[in-house]
Amino acid sequence: MPGFVATIPEWFPTRKAAQVAAFFANEAGGSINILRLAKLIYLADRLSMDRREHVITGDNFVSMPFGPVNTYTYSYMNGQAGDRTEQWAEFIAPRKNNDIPLSRKIQIEDLDELSRADIAVLRDTWNEFKEIDRFELAEWTHRFCPEWRDPNGSSIPIDFATVFKRLNKAEPIELAEQIQAERSLRLGLSGR
Repeated sequence: MPGFVATIPEWFPTRKAAQVAAFFANEAGGSINILRLAKLIYLADRLSMDRREHVITGDNFVSMPFGPVNTYTYSYMNGQAGDRTEQWAEFIAPRKNNDIPLSRKIQIEDLDELSRADIAVLRDTWNEFKEIDRFELAEWTHRFCPEWRDPNGSSIPIDFATVFKRLNKAEPIELAEQIQAERSLRLGLSGR
């Protein structure tokens, strides 16, 4: 939507989300299709929720026509984020047609916001889906991410508790509340 600019909340870790995007762009050879990237980022967060009961990016999720999407990360990918764009640009260059390129060559050591456990989840996500093209990947999320609902051309929020429930976690509401508490803690640490 031309002219739209998203306000990014203070709790959102922009630089970390950029590094997640950079990991996948780097694995793809320096540039990656936006649809493919959006699916891989969501699937990595979902795998992290399954393994470690928290998300890597800290982002909100929505159902969109081509599957689940990380809201604020997607705004950055589309050049529609109005805040902390320099943190995103440190790793990711502006979108070129349907591709998201790196802003510079990177090494894994450059991804200093990501823990070893984060990198392991990203690597496992890449290894599982690297041979699947963007449209097949979108179809895969429709079939195997039961939290996704067809938004009929719009978008529908997906809450963390729903994802945890679909992952068969014992206390989905409590786990979702922990993510919200982490956001509040980040806000407190930033002095806001």
